[in-house]
Amino acid sequence: MHFLPHYPAQLWPPAASAMAGEIDTIFAVWCVVLFMLVAPVFVFMAYCAVKYRAGRPADREHREARNIRIEMTWMIVPFLITLVFFFWAGTIYLQENNPPPNAMEITALGRQWMWKFQHPGGQAEINDLHVPVGVPIRVNIESQDVVHSLYIPALRLQEEAVPGRTTELWFKADRTGAYNLYCSELCGADHALMAGTLYVMSASGYQNWLKQAGATQTLAAAGKQLFDSYGCSGCHTPNSTVRAPSLAGLYGQVVPLQDGTTVVATDAYIRDSILEPKKQVVAGFKPVMPSFAGTIPDEDMQKIVAYVESLGGSQQTP
Repeated sequence: MHFLPHYPAQLWPPAASAMAGEIDTIFAVWCVVLFMLVAPVFVFMAYCAVKYRAGRPADREHREARNIRIEMTWMIVPFLITLVFFFWAGTIYLQENNPPPNAMEITALGRQWMWKFQHPGGQAEINDLHVPVGVPIRVNIESQDVVHSLYIPALRLQEEAVPGRTTELWFKADRTGAYNLYCSELCGADHALMAGTLYVMSASGYQNWLKQAGATQTLAAAGKQLFDSYGCSGCHTPNSTVRAPSLAGLYGQVVPLQDGTTVVATDAYIRDSILEPKKQVVAGFKPVMPSFAGTIPDEDMQKIVAYVESLGGSQQTP
């Protein structure tokens, strides 16, 4: 049986990253502001309930009285406070959705009812994820069956795993330890069992774990074998007889499309190009590539994408 670490009694788990600390701060400040705005209203309601209760002598004559300053104040002040939180939260959102280009990539595959994580060196683990402290980690998330959601409370992060799509989240844990991870999307009868542990380790401890975990080949090397076995090399290599876009240096580059638009070659684009090749046709090429939807399993797809990424390029933010 898998036992999860337990935290001492508190409102939420300790923050394991600087970004999680920022989220805690904005949440706490927002709660204080709400209390300051709402508490006077309830105090005044209680005062009126006592003062004007039935049988109590009070002046109940309706008087037409207006104070423009007060009315403008209670409209403008909350609006300005809302703007502050809007830009504050927007800054955090942009940080959460723009991983640094040097982030270490890990793939996560959700299936009923487990998480499978694969490291760049080929190491794989089920329901546990080992990462080094102080290193940016980008997790590419996919689902093999239904919608799941990878949720790590200590990092204040949650991201959906959607069938047929690649989503991502990134983090840089700055506190070693063991932290819970869950599926937070109801995904079937054993949804509650779809849980594991994030282990944040020192750099040396992580390297020792990689050696102990072992791997016969890297993710990219396994992807190269699958790339050849599925016949991709017959078209996408320089000496192929069929004219197809070159994959060398593709990853992270801006790709011009036949309809005049452009797209950045991310993991999601590479996956879509394999499963739906006629959806985004590269400029100057004919839409002759067949679809591999239903042919390539998600685990193989992750390895092929890792191989294409290893061919070079630079990660760009669209």
